[in-house]
Amino acid sequence: MTVVYIDLLFLLNLIANYLLLLAAGRMAGAVLIRWRIGLGAAAGALYAALIFLPGLDWLAAWPCKLAAGVLLALVAYGGERNFLRITVLFFGASAALAGAVLGFELLGSASLTLEYGVLYTPVDIRLLLLSFTVCYFVLSLFFRRVGQHGGKLTSLKITLGEQTVDVTALRDTGHTVTDPADNRPVVVAYCRSLAGALPEWADPTDPIRSVERCHAAGSRQARLIPYRAVGVECGMLLALRSRQVTVDGKEMGRLLVALSPTPLDDGRGYQALIGGV
Repeated sequence: MTVVYIDLLFLLNLIANYLLLLAAGRMAGAVLIRWRIGLGAAAGALYAALIFLPGLDWLAAWPCKLAAGVLLALVAYGGERNFLRITVLFFGASAALAGAVLGFELLGSASLTLEYGVLYTPVDIRLLLLSFTVCYFVLSLFFRRVGQHGGKLTSLKITLGEQTVDVTALRDTGHTVTDPADNRPVVVAYCRSLAGALPEWADPTDPIRSVERCHAAGSRQARLIPYRAVGVECGMLLALRSRQVTVDGKEMGRLLVALSPTPLDDGRGYQALIGGV
C-alpha cells in the first residue's frame, strides 16, 4: 500500500504545471504574466490532489482531465488572441513530459507516478525534477530552432518604471527604426503586451496627445518616433524611455520602446521587433 503525502503531491505537480504552462506560452509567443501562470499551475496541482480524496476518484475520468487542462490554460492565458494554439501546445508539452517520465521510470528503479498518471514519488524527487527541467529545455530549444526561419525569435525583458515585462521579439536586421538622438535601436512593441507597465497618460492610438500629457505631468519619458510602413508614408509612434532592455540575457541599456497600437506578428507569435543588435 502506497502512502501519499498530499503536500508533496501538490508541490511536485505545481512545479510541473508551472513549467508546462510556461513552455506553452513561450512556444506560442504569448504574453507571460507570471502570477497567472502560477495560479493556473496551482489549480492543476489542486486537481491532482483532489483525485485521491475519498469519493472524488471520478475526477480522473478523461473528460475531467481534458476540462482541467483547458481550465489551466484559461487561467494562465485567457484573453490571448492565440489561446487555442497555447492550449494545444500545453497538451503537447504535457504529453512530452509524460513520455519523459515513462522513460525515466524504465531506466530507473522507482516509479515516478501514481494511479491515474499523477506525478508523485516519495523517494526520487531529484529525478522527477530533473525530468521536468530536461523537458522544458528540450521544448525551448526546439522552439528556438523553428523560430529562426525568416528572422530569429529572441527573448526580451523590458523595464518601464517599476514593472518588468517578458516578451518575445523578432530580431530583424531589416528593422531600422532608431532613436534620432543617439541612433541606438528602438524596440517596437505591441502596446497590449506592455499594458501592465504603461503609465496612465500613455495612449498609443493618440501619440501626440500622450506626449503633451506626459510633459504636463512633469515627465520627459515620452517622445515621438517617425516611421514608414506599407501604406504609411510618414507616421508617428509613441515611444517611452525604458529603464532597461535585456536581450537574451544581455543588458542593452535604456533603449526607447515604441508602442504599436496594432499587433506586429505574422502568425509566428512575437510581440515586438528589434534590429540586429
